[in-house]
Amino acid sequence: MTSRVLYHSCKLNCYVPKAFNMFTLNEHLQVWLAEIADVEPKMGGKYELFWDPNDRDNNSTIGCKITAIEKHKFLAFEWKGPKQYKHFMNVANPLTHVIVFFLPCDGSVAGPCTEVHLIHSGWGDSAEWEEARLWFEKAWDLAFDRLREYVGHR
Repeated sequence: MTSRVLYHSCKLNCYVPKAFNMFTLNEHLQVWLAEIADVEPKMGGKYELFWDPNDRDNNSTIGCKITAIEKHKFLAFEWKGPKQYKHFMNVANPLTHVIVFFLPCDGSVAGPCTEVHLIHSGWGDSAEWEEARLWFEKAWDLAFDRLREYVGHR
């Protein structure tokens, strides 16, 4: 059986605080993840990303909130789907959920290095949910490629 949880990880050539900032500061998110970011890095703060600023209600995480945060350790937030999955993903209760962990690489690596681990959960059981999950499997792969390119990787 296929795992219902998406898991992605990478190693970045930076210290943990910089890696954490890649997911919490708008100016960084707008380089590697979305056209526009409106993130408030605090418990209950907004985690709103927009891929089409002219159509803010579609292809965005409008209304999503940070559900847990510990600076330089982890970040958790709600997540919505793009237009083609909006009719079920964006009205689910609860929404899908993303948790990102930031860990310093082991001491055997020269120079600054951070492991980033992302878990995206909350997928439903229908065929359309599985289609959305597979779409996000590819979307997170591409996003992590852009993140590695932006920061540098090992």
